[in-house]
Amino acid sequence: MIKSMTGFGRCEICENDRKFTVEIKSVNHRYLDVNIKMPKKLSFFESGIRTVLKEYVQRGKVDVFITYEDNTEENFSLKYNEDVAAAYLKYLRLMAEKFDLEDDIRVSTLSRYPEVFTMEEQSVDEKELWQLLEGALKKACEGFVQSRIAEGECLKRDLMDKLNTMSACVDFIEERSPVILQEYRTRLEAKVGELLENSTIDDSRIAAEVTIFADKICVDEETVRLRSHIESTRAALLEGGSIGRKLDFIAQEMNREANTILSKSNDLQISDTGIDLKTDIEKVREQIQNIE
Repeated sequence: MIKSMTGFGRCEICENDRKFTVEIKSVNHRYLDVNIKMPKKLSFFESGIRTVLKEYVQRGKVDVFITYEDNTEENFSLKYNEDVAAAYLKYLRLMAEKFDLEDDIRVSTLSRYPEVFTMEEQSVDEKELWQLLEGALKKACEGFVQSRIAEGECLKRDLMDKLNTMSACVDFIEERSPVILQEYRTRLEAKVGELLENSTIDDSRIAAEVTIFADKICVDEETVRLRSHIESTRAALLEGGSIGRKLDFIAQEMNREANTILSKSNDLQISDTGIDLKTDIEKVREQIQNIE
């Protein structure tokens, strides 16, 4: 099977009042480019997340979005900073003495000063947290891969159809080439006969001219290589795997052969077919850019 580089996967796991949501999406890219967006408190899991992703994807620009909600009652604890409160109280009393002010300090007032009371997030079990995150990540990856496979199958069918069309173009060029030579010989004999009127036409000279013409327009090597490239592409699609780069190289070679055929052609029908062939090759190259 082949995989598209475009895909999407999502998973949400909630356990013990903790919830992880993982979303993965990707587009085509020459290499594997992973971008992870998640809360800072989870940043120490980044290396593990990348390791998991590499088990599921080889190429593509992959964006991973992770959200985390902790609704446990013991998530935060209230801390009383006695030293800070004592410092505030000390300086407030000094101010009262210095400026002859009423000492009206109350507990409710002092408690509202910064850092007297602080909320501290409780430490969590990293192993337990990673198990939850890894579970959500793997399920999201599985859905992500399935979406890539489904689109990959669509790409495969489309490419197979285009390869069949290209094979038909090559068949026509191979069938048309000998006819061009015969037509050229007929025209040449008619022209020479017209110029020489009743004089005898030297068949060897005619044959030599036809041979020279045949060398100029011969595309046998190009059509053989083109057919070989088409079959190689078809075989790679059937075999599956990470074949995107290989197919891109083959498509470049096919385009080169098609250009050579067009440069040699002096026949309208072959030129038209060569243009159709190049158009199909370009469509194939565009589709191949989406294959992993």
